[in-house]
Amino acid sequence: MTRIWKALVLLTGAGLVAGCVGSRSEPVTVRSEGIVIEVSVEPASLRVGENSMWIELANAQGAPVADADLDVKVHMHAMGAMPGMGGPAAVTELGPGRYRVDFELEMGSTWLVEIAAQTPGGPMARAEGSLTVGTPGVRLEGIQSASGDALDTRPPAEFRVDPGRLQRIGVRTAPVERKALELQMRAVGRVVAEETTLQDVALKVRGWVGEVRVDAVGDPVEKNEVLFTVYSPELYAAQEEYLLALRAQERARSTSSPDRADYLVRAARNRLRLWDIAASDLKQIERAGEPLHHLPIRAPVSGYVVEKNVFRGSAFEPGMRLYRIAPLSRVWVEADVYEFELGSVRTGQRATVTLPYLPDRSFEATVAYVYPTLNPKTRTGRVRVELPNPELELRPEMYANVRLHVDRGERLVVPQSAVLYAGERSFVFLALGGGHFRPQEIAVGARSGEQVEVLSGLEVGERIVTSGTFLIASESRLRAALEQW
Repeated sequence: MTRIWKALVLLTGAGLVAGCVGSRSEPVTVRSEGIVIEVSVEPASLRVGENSMWIELANAQGAPVADADLDVKVHMHAMGAMPGMGGPAAVTELGPGRYRVDFELEMGSTWLVEIAAQTPGGPMARAEGSLTVGTPGVRLEGIQSASGDALDTRPPAEFRVDPGRLQRIGVRTAPVERKALELQMRAVGRVVAEETTLQDVALKVRGWVGEVRVDAVGDPVEKNEVLFTVYSPELYAAQEEYLLALRAQERARSTSSPDRADYLVRAARNRLRLWDIAASDLKQIERAGEPLHHLPIRAPVSGYVVEKNVFRGSAFEPGMRLYRIAPLSRVWVEADVYEFELGSVRTGQRATVTLPYLPDRSFEATVAYVYPTLNPKTRTGRVRVELPNPELELRPEMYANVRLHVDRGERLVVPQSAVLYAGERSFVFLALGGGHFRPQEIAVGARSGEQVEVLSGLEVGERIVTSGTFLIASESRLRAALEQW
């Protein structure tokens, strides 16, 4: 096999096949080096996950080509921070000239296909093309070397296209520039209550629930509002001790030892306070002069009830969570970011949050925290964004769309339409003036919208083709030109 392809020749019109026979697509037939390559896929409309390709090889007389060494690759180039995917597929020989190829598509997109068949003692037949998830069939072109039927029509690395033809096919050029490059990473988030403000209501004594004033999850409460009342033997006894200490204090004022009585009152009062009895309820006990059978338990903060575990007459033990209250004046949005994108996320980074049910609203925020762990099943990490929520538009468990803005600073950029990909390499066409062009290999970096970062291969001010790039590639027989260059 020669290492230089001398021409890229489309010998058979092989495109997207609309129909299918059963669950397999109609075959696409191409020719390369005198070998007929017939390809179909199963299922007819490709899917994310496992798929199969059926390949038959025959010579010019239609006889099967047996014992060929078949190599098939289904892959996708790296794009920005996303690594390349796919690679060599599993090939099983079913009989003379008949093969089954099993491959897996990891995501819905267009994938590149490369087929190379080394015939015994003969030439290497090649075909290249693409397939798309959700679309029937496969698109292929046969690759013919100079030893085949095609003429050696390789252009030099620099080539010329008639200016009149350039105008007809709409070729446009533009200078290479340095621009501010901002990447946007999209993630799905979920609104959660701010954990640092959550407040639990749990008593330090055992007892029974009396009247329930706030009796439903979602109810708003104000600080010091009565949630429920309780009867507790321990609280009842503590009230009696407090009242006895108060009476002793009154009697001690006429004696010579009031300090001891004051100490007993303070001790009894502190005991009740430590058991979460409000100061206003202590005054009510003092005014009544007798213990309250059911003491009120009040909300420690203003907010909304997000958990309730009390019912009239139910018993509780010390430390049981009876209510959980969430102040929702601020909320968190926790977004899942793919593993390969986490390296670009930083605390303090700008973020934009939108809600599906409020398409006309957006909320500007910053990244407050990047969690140090990774979900092993989804291969994502969590990023936390904090937002004010004065109008309660953001509610816990809502889904949100989060855009993280990554400022890359001033970078050398070219339009996405200017870049062509050939295997693992990337190229643009330099416009040299007077209809002269030359392919230039470049190293690409991150992508942002219609802009692509150029890491090497171009300088500021050089003119490149930005529109009609594929037509220029056709005019110049790109593959042959690049291989020679």
